[in-house]
Amino acid sequence: MKELIEFIARSLVDHPEQVSVKERVTERAVVYELSVAQEDMGKVIGKQGRVARALRTVVGAAALKENKRVWIDIV
Repeated sequence: MKELIEFIARSLVDHPEQVSVKERVTERAVVYELSVAQEDMGKVIGKQGRVARALRTVVGAAALKENKRVWIDIV
């Protein structure tokens, strides 16, 4: 799952070397913290959050196949 998030994020940004994903396991779900360069933040979020929502949808669908619950935080 972490690799999927990194791949999608690196495809979107101008500085792919600054993309990092941290995994944190909680009681309810697995939380992935996505961090990108400050100037790439808008590209990952998108207008009105559309890109971020699409990223969460794709990762959520992949997690559903593995019977997991996944959250993505963009920091």
